[in-house]
Amino acid sequence: MLDKILFPTDFSDVSKKALGYIKELKQAGIKEVVVLHVIDEREIDAIFQNSAVRFEDIVRSIRAEARKGINAVGRELEKNGFTVKVRIEEGIPFRDILSVEKEENVSAIVIGSHGKSNIKEMLLGSVSEKVIRKSKKPVLVVKR
Repeated sequence: MLDKILFPTDFSDVSKKALGYIKELKQAGIKEVVVLHVIDEREIDAIFQNSAVRFEDIVRSIRAEARKGINAVGRELEKNGFTVKVRIEEGIPFRDILSVEKEENVSAIVIGSHGKSNIKEMLLGSVSEKVIRKSKKPVLVVKR
């Protein structure tokens, strides 16, 4: 039985589409959603190395944007009757998704097929593909 799902989001259009599917899953008995955003430490390093801005200012800004986005998603799900837990992690997205899958003991993962940058995914490998291959739980992949 599916009662608790993990929703990793990067706030992309396909993540927003996946959010719509999650709302529909309420009728299937889903009660709780763990909303996860992973701040990719590799992106922070890349921005820092190519910027004159202080590292602390970059990280503070990225964290603030992540908090704003994840809180909006959480409120939207709560309005639809879900119990919501929000988490922001910093690390390697697919690794942190799999770690949270285990920590939270979710029934399934709902994830978008592509993130914000298709070029990045071609160079580094798709987060959703790695989650699909390595997850211990069922994964619902929402296409564009």
